[in-house]
Amino acid sequence: MLLPKEFVNYLSRQVLKRLSPTYVDVMDPASGPELVGKVILDELEVEDKLNEDVRELLSQYAEYMRREGISYQEMFKKIKTQMIRERKIVRASGRDTGDSMKLSRDKINDVSHKVVAALRKARGVRLRKDQNEVRLEIVRSITEILTLEDKADRAARLKIRSQKREISEGTEEYGILHKRYYADELKKLGVDV
Repeated sequence: MLLPKEFVNYLSRQVLKRLSPTYVDVMDPASGPELVGKVILDELEVEDKLNEDVRELLSQYAEYMRREGISYQEMFKKIKTQMIRERKIVRASGRDTGDSMKLSRDKINDVSHKVVAALRKARGVRLRKDQNEVRLEIVRSITEILTLEDKADRAARLKIRSQKREISEGTEEYGILHKRYYADELKKLGVDV
């Protein structure tokens, strides 16, 4: 998943906090963040499922690709792009589309539409402003929060690269260090996941 679930929970709480009471009224403060978090997680899981489908497809052709000297990464990108078009999925990964953040601008916009739709359908939630104004505030909020997340992620990666010995990304040690440094950097930025 592009964003850790703990961070998605934080993100959903903050988005709702920024929306209340100017943009929305939420009668049950506990159910609001759950609703927003579910929409975000569901959207991120769509791309995770797509990646899994691409890996499964490529595993069937692994021997052929090895024999023909075809790059796994190149084929992964090509097949994923084709499946995104066929399934009409909005690409979640911002870095794949040239955005600096983990989520693409298109995905943030897509999520904002779905969050507004979910808020409109939810009992105990009332929009106080026009749907589009609420949606634009959601986009602003998510973008600002993801900017902080990106700073924390970059700082954690920098700390790992500055170790005396090289630690390869993808290893268990890298994962453990990244998780620890990432949490420390988020705390420094005032993000309490």
